[in-house]
Amino acid sequence: MKQIAKLFLPLFSTFTFAQASEQLIFIVSNDFNTSQAGLQRYERENNTFHAVGEKITVNIGRNGLGWGIGHKGFTHQTDEPVKHEGDGKAPAGIFEISKAFGYAKRIETRMPYLQADESLICVDDSHSRDYNRILDINKSDAPKSFEWMHRKDDLYKYGLVVEHNSEGKKGAGSCIFLHIQKSEKSPTAGCSAMQEKELQKIIAWLDPDKGPLLVQIPKSYCPQAVKLFPGVSCP
Repeated sequence: MKQIAKLFLPLFSTFTFAQASEQLIFIVSNDFNTSQAGLQRYERENNTFHAVGEKITVNIGRNGLGWGIGHKGFTHQTDEPVKHEGDGKAPAGIFEISKAFGYAKRIETRMPYLQADESLICVDDSHSRDYNRILDINKSDAPKSFEWMHRKDDLYKYGLVVEHNSEGKKGAGSCIFLHIQKSEKSPTAGCSAMQEKELQKIIAWLDPDKGPLLVQIPKSYCPQAVKLFPGVSCP
């Protein structure tokens, strides 16, 4: 019981942050193991979140979800999956959305924007001092493993940075984005992916002044989500 108690995160620790946020991207999967989920946007008005637009289907990690490192709020058990580097799981939890990125010099967005040029990388080498950072490869410490942010395909033509493991805890998972899907039912290595047109809508809608959050959970955690974010609903 003591071990479980240590992992239970008090709900009040998220209330202040939840109340400060006015925009949610709410992703709910059937369980920890499924690789597809539903996404609904919400905007807060008079302390209640209201749905924006239609619910869409997104692809998540090929191995489902694992608890990530973001803002506290959900209580969970010791026997549930935890996100690790290379595990094929998307992070579950509450995360800030910090910036948009893409191949073009400018896109339609109010978010801070990062152009993914030919030298931009995201480091997934747990032993690098630049672990889980996006930076110019010429300013890195020559990591053994990284991914190019300007890919040869269009998966990163548009994207959003999810602040999972923002302090760079070694081995806890890196380079988590919302990006364009490879195909309709193609899972990811740990990100959440969708149709290009749907991602463009989200990027244009987000407002950094409204403190946008990604809330990503299996549906068994919907009762807690409703308490944390009044107005959201689950299937």
